[in-house]
Amino acid sequence: MKKVIRGGTVVTAADTYRADVLIEGERITAIGSELQADGAEEIDAAGCYVLPGGIDPHTHLDMPFGGTVTADDFFTGTKAAAFGGTTSIIDFCLTKKGETLRSAIATWHEKARGKAVIDYGFHLMIAEANDQVLDELESVVSTEGITSLKVFMAYKNVFQADDETLFKTLVRARELGALVQVHAENGDVLDYLTKKALAEGNTAPIYHALTRPPEAEGEATGRAIALTALADAQLYVVHVSCAAAVQRIAEARERGLNVYGETCPQYLALDITALEKPDFEGAKYVWSPPLREKWNQDVLWNALKNGILQTVGSDHCAFNFFGQKELGRDDFTRIPNGGPLIEDRLAILYSEGVRQGRISLNQFVDVCSTKAAKLFGMFPRKGTIAVGSDADVVIFDPRVKRTLSAQTHHMNVDYNPFEGMEVYGEVVSVLSRGAFVVRNKQFVGLAGAGQFIKRAAFERP
Repeated sequence: MKKVIRGGTVVTAADTYRADVLIEGERITAIGSELQADGAEEIDAAGCYVLPGGIDPHTHLDMPFGGTVTADDFFTGTKAAAFGGTTSIIDFCLTKKGETLRSAIATWHEKARGKAVIDYGFHLMIAEANDQVLDELESVVSTEGITSLKVFMAYKNVFQADDETLFKTLVRARELGALVQVHAENGDVLDYLTKKALAEGNTAPIYHALTRPPEAEGEATGRAIALTALADAQLYVVHVSCAAAVQRIAEARERGLNVYGETCPQYLALDITALEKPDFEGAKYVWSPPLREKWNQDVLWNALKNGILQTVGSDHCAFNFFGQKELGRDDFTRIPNGGPLIEDRLAILYSEGVRQGRISLNQFVDVCSTKAAKLFGMFPRKGTIAVGSDADVVIFDPRVKRTLSAQTHHMNVDYNPFEGMEVYGEVVSVLSRGAFVVRNKQFVGLAGAGQFIKRAAFERP
């Protein structure tokens, strides 16, 4: 069935204009004024923005961690994403040493099958870079359409890889056209500082942040960049939280290196004092890298505005406060790392960014959707409003003022890190490939309707 969206203001990364949008099947087939669309369903977008569906390049759904499993699976997580204006996610597929990459990929496909309500792709973690893994990567990139590889520089004795693994992955990625991502914190230093804090009897949530200083993030970011330059490869630094890391990325880009950066809404709107909340409430804000001193927020906003950082991912990794975060009540190292963030990403970026004059409306679309589509091999199918693109469309009312709360969110978790924050902007309706997932603020999607996105190889600009 044809649909036509009328009366709204179309916003892309480049343009803002009044137009109708015609959808036939799964694609956008026409954009213009007063489009003739006999027999089409009419969708009123008067007073609203018509946005390309958000792309969240950083999620962790149904993921085992710290002796438990994230509270959101591929149904609840993608449903919450849709309510927040996101129509595509890229989730992290974890691997284990000694197992084939394809077996790990099969496990993640099974997690998503029959559950996802929006489209999804995978990043692939690289735990080791032996000959078998390096050989297998060719088919992973070319056949599976998984064109981004994740290397952890932190979580010693759990996920952390050594520099040899990172360097070999970078070299192979250059050959295959894959984009390498790093969690950039110096895991060896963090391990030492953590053991020291515990030995001194410091077990409260705030010590999670104090044992993961920004200098350790800056150092690891710089080291990853140096190895990228040596390999003549391409690098994407996930969840940048502080000025020290931004500076390293800025310097690399000034040198013409293929280095890109992502930050997250929590680093733009929250700060380290949240971990000091009494009665163990600070555990709700334990994730890695940790929240930083408030002055870093201006640095991150300016980096988005100036193009030093290109994307905003949620790093959604949700654990309930009761029964999960509580595992670390007597030891901050046992608090599962992560927070519920997938639903409020666009709201924070619009309200705190566009409304406050920190970024433009077009930059908002760029960092929430378009840049991720380009970097991760989905553009122009995803990430824009254009003829021939997938009809992933969000109708967004910028006039609505509302309060973020666990009482009203759709994430399967018992708290919201932005509890009580007032924001402007509300998602009214969401279409994924032409089908409503959210219609007039009501969920109408179907579990399993989301499709796996085979992504193109990374192309250097």
